[in-house]
Amino acid sequence: MTTLDERRSIREPWPTMRHVATPEATLRALRRSMPRARWQTFYRDRVLLSDSLVVVLAVAAAHLLHWQQFADAPVRDGFGPWYWAISALLACLWISSLAMGRAYSTRTFGSGFTEYQRVFDSTWKLFGILAVVAFLASFGEARAYLLYAFPLGAVALVLTRYAWRKRLHRRRDVHGECMTTVVAIGHRDQAERLVERLNRHPYHGYRVVGLCVPDGEASLGETILDVPVLGDLSQAGEVAALVGATSVAVSGSDAMTADAVRSLGWELESAGVDLMLTAELADVAGARIHVTPATGVSLLHVDAPQFGGAKFLVKAIIDRVAAALLVVLLLPALLVVSIGVMIDDPGSPFFLQKRVGKGGSVFTMIKFRTMRAGSDREVSQLAAANEAAGVLFKVRADPRVTRLGRLLRKYSVDELPQLVNVLLGNMSLVGPRPPLEREVVQYGQRMRRRLLVKPGLTGLWQVTGRSDLSWDESVRLDVYYAENWTVLQDLLILAKTARAVVSSRGAY
Repeated sequence: MTTLDERRSIREPWPTMRHVATPEATLRALRRSMPRARWQTFYRDRVLLSDSLVVVLAVAAAHLLHWQQFADAPVRDGFGPWYWAISALLACLWISSLAMGRAYSTRTFGSGFTEYQRVFDSTWKLFGILAVVAFLASFGEARAYLLYAFPLGAVALVLTRYAWRKRLHRRRDVHGECMTTVVAIGHRDQAERLVERLNRHPYHGYRVVGLCVPDGEASLGETILDVPVLGDLSQAGEVAALVGATSVAVSGSDAMTADAVRSLGWELESAGVDLMLTAELADVAGARIHVTPATGVSLLHVDAPQFGGAKFLVKAIIDRVAAALLVVLLLPALLVVSIGVMIDDPGSPFFLQKRVGKGGSVFTMIKFRTMRAGSDREVSQLAAANEAAGVLFKVRADPRVTRLGRLLRKYSVDELPQLVNVLLGNMSLVGPRPPLEREVVQYGQRMRRRLLVKPGLTGLWQVTGRSDLSWDESVRLDVYYAENWTVLQDLLILAKTARAVVSSRGAY
């Protein structure tokens, strides 16, 4: 390997920065960009400010609009200093609860459900304690906060976090700003996997800008997925300083012993660079991973996914109640669509099809008919036009689809009758895509994991890309959901579904 000065003279392109052609230009761009501590502090302070505003407004709304309904004192006393002091104390405790629940950890900003989970958990735990204290102290006035401040504040906090996140994603995708620059260390294949996973989606906030691999696996200046090799494993600290990286990610490598990692950590500590150890645990949510210290070693525990218990009962209750409300609210629209389908193409307005549900059970799924009558018998004639991968059958310009059917598909209106399946317990509001029997016959072990939970009217596949997704990506998302879902994640997917439906992206 060459020296650090020799590496500075390399004139190979560094495509990790937009419109940059030389290492010197890359270094200048990196150094001009907002330092990690600065942008993270800037972002965190504004999130804290917006959270504080939401909390104050939620508590004030409960106080001003509804206090007099519950207070035993005269209405005029409800606006006295004592009651305002209680409201102010609750607002302060709420913000403190968010802070203690690590809702402002910079490591959760911008990706994953952890940020939302911490906000929600901190909120409900505070109000759970408030409910207990109010019961023990016979403080009936607390009902106003529990009935109004809690739901208003919880929803508004999650929505404002979502708005901040979308703004952060735009800055990352469009301008390449607010990124954590990473030097990846490990064997060539390990480094390549890390580059592929981190650089493929800029909105996650990580960009690999340099690689350090063992001697003999790659030459200096060679690029791996457009990222240059800048040194061997022993030169990681120098390379991180050279490119101004804010993190060093160590993939599993027999050359990186415990002593080597410890020494690297000491070297990076003085430079303020984070050290990350990558565990190749694909599609395992953070909530299932725990680190247990033992004598001289840290043990990484991965909890087995749960497919029963209290949270499934909560999910079933939410499914039935929400589906019943939606059926009542949408009944006039459902009747209008039914009539429109029959006018557009004579026959039944509904399409009934056998699908496979939880545990391999077969049920009849209901949809609005979007194709001419008897079109399901024409699949074999269109086999050559199939555009889908894997076991799916999809034709973008399917000639069997009616005029009204194209409109119904574009905005997923044809899926609404599946609310009846949710009421019957065959499906959930959120879950994997309900497969056909002929598809399940071709499933391998991994794909069968999708059948461990009920299929859903919408799911991760719906809010991620719908029919534009590859087969492998669709399977990965469904399996990830089955093994890692939470109630809060379901609520967020439902919120994102509305956006995906309006945009009609990937629907045909």
